[in-house]
Amino acid sequence: MAYLNANVPATYCQVRKEYLYDMQKGFEETVDCVIFGVTSIAGRAILFNIMLPNGACYWRLPISAFIQKGFDRETVPDMRLDELELWNSFSYHVSVHQFDFLGSQKGKYLGKDKKFYKGHYLFTLDWASPDGNILDCDHSEIPQEHKCAHILELDNGNFAAQPNNRILWNVPNFTVSSDWPDYKVQNSWWNVENTDWVTEDTDNMFYGVEDKDKEKDKNISITIEPSKDAVSVASTVSDSQWSKEGLSDGTYRYLEEKEDFS
Repeated sequence: MAYLNANVPATYCQVRKEYLYDMQKGFEETVDCVIFGVTSIAGRAILFNIMLPNGACYWRLPISAFIQKGFDRETVPDMRLDELELWNSFSYHVSVHQFDFLGSQKGKYLGKDKKFYKGHYLFTLDWASPDGNILDCDHSEIPQEHKCAHILELDNGNFAAQPNNRILWNVPNFTVSSDWPDYKVQNSWWNVENTDWVTEDTDNMFYGVEDKDKEKDKNISITIEPSKDAVSVASTVSDSQWSKEGLSDGTYRYLEEKEDFS
């Protein structure tokens, strides 16, 4: 997992020229470019890094800066950044992955305007907190808050970054239903090691596993100072079978008899 900057699949496209002039001039014009990297800053939009034909690299442009190669700018609608991307980056630590199953698949996402926008899959961004020694202040690992961002090239010439709960994919031999899902947000923290079980305390490679409350060794010891009334303490444990054992320092301990689970 990368920190701050990461490689992305090289994407040949065009950049709206005004983004190269801090939105001051160049409107209605485009320049060819190659998107080759992404910058992830928590609380900011996903940002992309590009190479230009004159050899200049321009850093940290939003997804609204780009249109696809082969499109005339006059035919590509200018969409707001928040219409193309629903959520900011969740962390400085970003993962970039191209899922084979989604490769070149077509899908559609539901925009803020309640309209569907169709496009093809390019790659996916996801976020996490990779180091337990770093204070985790973001939402990337909270089940009900987590979002990824699928990068899409839209049929209208724009690009988009949308989460799972805004996209419906079209896999012709499988996605045969057209219903809008009514699933619930996942709130569960799945964990297999937080139940009462224990491994045997040996060096066996194929060790046994059993419920913790069925451990064979049930010895419990209670240490009593000589000045205290051992009888009163013994009376609190009289429901079980206990044996009194004197220690060399003048104290006593009461040992519960072992239970036989064999």
